[in-house]
Amino acid sequence: MNNIDTLIFDFGGVIINLDYSKPVDEFKKLGIADSKKLYSKKEQTKLFDSLECGQISDENFLNEIRKKSKTNDLELIRKAWNSILLNIPEERVRLIKKLRSKYKIFLLSNTNAIHLKEIISSYGEKKWRNFISIFNEVYFSNQIGMRKPNEDVFFYVINKNKLDISKTLFIDDSLQHIEVAKKIGLKTHHLTNSEDIIGLFLEIIQ
Repeated sequence: MNNIDTLIFDFGGVIINLDYSKPVDEFKKLGIADSKKLYSKKEQTKLFDSLECGQISDENFLNEIRKKSKTNDLELIRKAWNSILLNIPEERVRLIKKLRSKYKIFLLSNTNAIHLKEIISSYGEKKWRNFISIFNEVYFSNQIGMRKPNEDVFFYVINKNKLDISKTLFIDDSLQHIEVAKKIGLKTHHLTNSEDIIGLFLEIIQ
């Protein structure tokens, strides 16, 4: 961590636990035979990209999924989509709070309004506000109209906050995001399934 003064964290799979296989399984139960082609950790269809960039409404997204399924129950589809969401471990939140004394901290996440509503509801509005307040700035793709791995979203955060790329570490669990971040000059760490962000900063927080 020498010569690093800024940390950019991904959210899903880095801070909040996710089960990427769960919505694939749940969509299949709703009659979507090609659910693996529809959505996965590595790739997704244009429909999901549009949702994550805030280009379509929640209702339109759910209706498009309905057309591919054997159910007309939009609430079932919403639950299937939200099944990817697990928990936010409090030890990770405490870690990020400690890191604030040493680094500028940012959150950059590909997400959507459906998931954000569910996260806030299950986590609690007050706890969510406290969590968001830890960061210098928070950037959700559906709110800024850009998503990883496009270069423009990285430059948006960098330029808006006048960050020194050579002193900025980007942490993400998706290799395709890491590769683009590395290409433009950011320091990177690809968080694998066997890792936890707490382990990356043990020497600093002890």
